[in-house]
Amino acid sequence: MTPGGIYTDPQLGPSDRILSADISRSDNRQWYQEFRLQSNNDGRFNFSVGANYLDFKSQDDYFVFNNLFSLIAEYSYNHTLLPNGGTGTQPCDDSLLDECVYVDPNPLGQINEEGHNYFRSKNVIHTRSWAVFGEGYWDLSPTLRLTTGLRYTEDRKDTTPYPSQLLLGANLTGSPATATGGYVRRGYYALPDIKQKWEAVTGRLVLDWTPDLSFTDDTLIYASLSRGYKGGGTNPPRLDLNPTVVQYQPLASTFEPEYVNAFEIGTKNTLLDGKLRLNATAFYYDYKDYQVSQIVDRISLNENFDARIWGLEFETVYKPTPNFQIDANFGYLKTRIADGEGSIDVMNRTQGNEDWITLRPWIQVPSNCIAPKSRAEEILNSPFGPDFAFLALSALCAGSSRFGTFNPALSSSLPFWQFYGFTYDPLTQAPNGGRGFDADLSGNELPNSPNWTANIGAQYTWFLGDWDLTVRGDYYRQAESYFRVYNTEYDRLRGWDNLNLSVKLEDTGRGLTVQAYVKNVFDDAPIVDAFTNSDDTGLTTNVFTLDPRLFAVRLTKSF
Repeated sequence: MTPGGIYTDPQLGPSDRILSADISRSDNRQWYQEFRLQSNNDGRFNFSVGANYLDFKSQDDYFVFNNLFSLIAEYSYNHTLLPNGGTGTQPCDDSLLDECVYVDPNPLGQINEEGHNYFRSKNVIHTRSWAVFGEGYWDLSPTLRLTTGLRYTEDRKDTTPYPSQLLLGANLTGSPATATGGYVRRGYYALPDIKQKWEAVTGRLVLDWTPDLSFTDDTLIYASLSRGYKGGGTNPPRLDLNPTVVQYQPLASTFEPEYVNAFEIGTKNTLLDGKLRLNATAFYYDYKDYQVSQIVDRISLNENFDARIWGLEFETVYKPTPNFQIDANFGYLKTRIADGEGSIDVMNRTQGNEDWITLRPWIQVPSNCIAPKSRAEEILNSPFGPDFAFLALSALCAGSSRFGTFNPALSSSLPFWQFYGFTYDPLTQAPNGGRGFDADLSGNELPNSPNWTANIGAQYTWFLGDWDLTVRGDYYRQAESYFRVYNTEYDRLRGWDNLNLSVKLEDTGRGLTVQAYVKNVFDDAPIVDAFTNSDDTGLTTNVFTLDPRLFAVRLTKSF
């Protein structure tokens, strides 16, 4: 398999270590049309009415290549004995009747997209949406305006699920595959379409007041109440496994639409003969079925949680002279997941319950499970030996019966643990089908929601005849936050800051601009976001950092 310690992967090439690469691509096609009629009367009332239609087709493909996947496919499932007594590999084609896994022989840039030695998530969605809407604007007085609006939306989503086929094979004869649990040895087939439809009535009510105040040049005070909506959808398809070989732990195949009732009040002010602008906003958002995504069982699983968000935003721009300007923004944000909401934390499936332990199921199953500690001890303390105990422990997980099934209607064969004198059905006797205990999310913060953010910038301009020379600096800082809803120490993102500098020379008459700038002056690399992968990749964490320091010069000519 690895002569000289080197394995040659068909896509990734030769290496003496584990290599992995992924590719994400999307093919989107959209047709959209909107008609709008808007009045412009001299009286106190005006209106805007309209309708729109959207037809959107999308195919998203996500590939993960790993030379360990290919090695297992070639030398575990497609192995053959060599004349010298060693182990080799053979192509999975029509000449091979026994179960095998098709390995794409092409290099990375020329894959045929039918290989089962790499992970592929194929999502095909057809969305059709239409809406009618209208708003009315009433000038109740010279300083008071009322805006009312309504919208009716109908969304339809047709999703064609294509199950992933990583390390799944089949027999050429069509008989059930007993080693992998797959149905086909090559290519990706479609399951029946999932059809979804939602209807929503949304709208807004806004009151604008422009009083004449002695201490401001211009003032706008406003209050708004609105209701918003975002459609639901389907979670990406999982493996389509033969249940007589492998049964999956349950996961939701769809997620619900998201609704929000939003309340906002604010003021915008101009003072000191236009030299100073002060704006302030307070808001409160009440969400029903807020959509949050995380990686579970190799898919991006969307879950719904009720939540509330409230906060304050302040903005100011001060320009004491035509040359000098200073501006600043400050935001305070508080998010809270509603009481009673829960979700399974893949980093802590037992939630501290000492009567349960976490186990690794059979290799085809991408997630761990929990099982009663007492049953595991019975198996480990039995006289059958460690090899048999490994199989029996795996079978305590829903999805790893291997040579038997938990459903008597599917097979009469016995799961391994039944040789130990007890019966156990993880799909019904373990919390959430064996996936784990729900973590209590009550009062937790939403992901990527720092309690405060602040930005301050300053610039100075020299007017040099036809040219303007501007020097500017911007400093940004945000507080700590979390990248998952569980708000554990593992989820914590530390607070971070960033400084950018720029020099710009501009001739507006000629349309010429020369700009030199430095981004991330400190050259820091704080983690600004992250996500956790599935159990079968060791719950590894993908982190996103601030881009490194960048020096750049830009020349722009406008015609």
